Amino acid sequence: MQKDGRVLYLTQAQDEYQYWNIPIANTTCLLLGTGTSITQSAVRMLASAGVLIGFTGGGATPLFMGAEIEWMTPQSEYRPTEYLQGWMGFWFDEAKRLVVAKHFQQQRLDYLQRIWLTDRELMAAGFVVGQEELDALVDSQRHAIEQATSTQALLTAEALASKKLYRLSAQICGYRGFKRNHEGGDPANDFLNHGNYLAYGLAATTLWALGIPHAFAVMHGKTRRGALVFDVADLVKDALVLPWSFALGQQGVSEQEFRQHCIHNFVRHRALDWMFDCVKRASEFSKQLPLA
Repeated sequence: MQKDGRVLYLTQAQDEYQYWNIPIANTTCLLLGTGTSITQSAVRMLASAGVLIGFTGGGATPLFMGAEIEWMTPQSEYRPTEYLQGWMGFWFDEAKRLVVAKHFQQQRLDYLQRIWLTDRELMAAGFVVGQEELDALVDSQRHAIEQATSTQALLTAEALASKKLYRLSAQICGYRGFKRNHEGGDPANDFLNHGNYLAYGLAATTLWALGIPHAFAVMHGKTRRGALVFDVADLVKDALVLPWSFALGQQGVSEQEFRQHCIHNFVRHRALDWMFDCVKRASEFSKQLPLA
């Protein structure tokens, strides 16, 4: 709400009210979770300060399958456009798009390798991977990425690597008879679907905050309006969603518990920061790419 020229967050506890001031001049994006309301005057002040307002699912992580996500973008001609302009600097050139797609895939492997080999909570949950085995898998995929001469070849390499990661994760956790099914049906598949949608929410937040439309994908289907969301979500899915889907799926935890684990790990490993950094670097590629 707006009060005395400030935007405040108000909570009511029985007979008392508590207020928190929101520093709108230093705020880029405000995510309103389930059950939150906002006044028109507060929206007017937030828009004047250039703050993005998003309605999200619980835990500040949009769950696309659970609810429609709405965004309100301040209608200001002074909102920065540097990231969109940088993205457009390479996007119309297919060869440059492929370079950026390869860069994303390499970043994806960097993040996975770092977390799978050092995350103590993951190891305590029984997900302990041998370094030599993981390094061999990652090195093989890096070579496949470098050798890819088209987006389709890159997608094929990604699909093969995903199958290897599924097989390795199932083996580590003793999860028998696993086969990837996007319709769900068993705990690991259900958790993979749920966790991936949480990652899509983080990716959508990243792109909206930077002002890059979801339609300008570098790897996934160019005819799907949200395809860039899938590209960005891939940066963290394998590292943070996949291992916990098998580890917790084998333990028989509830879907709500799994969701909390996902959100906890996104925060702990600064997944949103990682997405922002990767997308920002990619948007600067047009200044660096040698391709004509």
